[in-house]
Amino acid sequence: MERQTYSNPALLIIDMQVGLFHGGRIIHAAEQLLTNVNVVLAKAHAAGVPVFAVRHTGPAGSPIEAGSANWQLMPELDIDLERDTIFEKTRPSCFAGTDLLQQLRAKGIQELLITGLKTQYCIDCNCRVASELGFKVILVEDAHSCNDTELLSARTIIAHHNMTLSGLFASLVKTEDLRF
Repeated sequence: MERQTYSNPALLIIDMQVGLFHGGRIIHAAEQLLTNVNVVLAKAHAAGVPVFAVRHTGPAGSPIEAGSANWQLMPELDIDLERDTIFEKTRPSCFAGTDLLQQLRAKGIQELLITGLKTQYCIDCNCRVASELGFKVILVEDAHSCNDTELLSARTIIAHHNMTLSGLFASLVKTEDLRF
């Protein structure tokens, strides 16, 4: 594979939360997802790449309401609380109602690597929104996942979104091929 170079990247880890990871429906290849996100995170840390981890916050009484056990980021996620930025969102877009765009622009970020949950919701949305905002989006194709639905298997959903987002909205890279 030809080595990609990044001018000023940041890593965005979306919704890797206890309640979404261990919720009612099984996440496809859950352990591999967690491993791959942690590998990407380690590569970002080693290269001094800024990391932004977001939690989806549901309304009061929801399974992922603020402060609940299910709302927390996965404890196995190798977040560095000293240098990584953790923030909350209430919409599928990490940009809606947050200061993520301002933080990225303040750091001169040009590329945004995207990982996390769930493929057909927040991963898809953020690839599209970030692209429309002018970022070069890099979707780590084996570091996002979802669960089976009544219509499609998670494997099919992931493959479809990798194909659909590739080109117009994002470039794809595999965890093992990612270099900073």
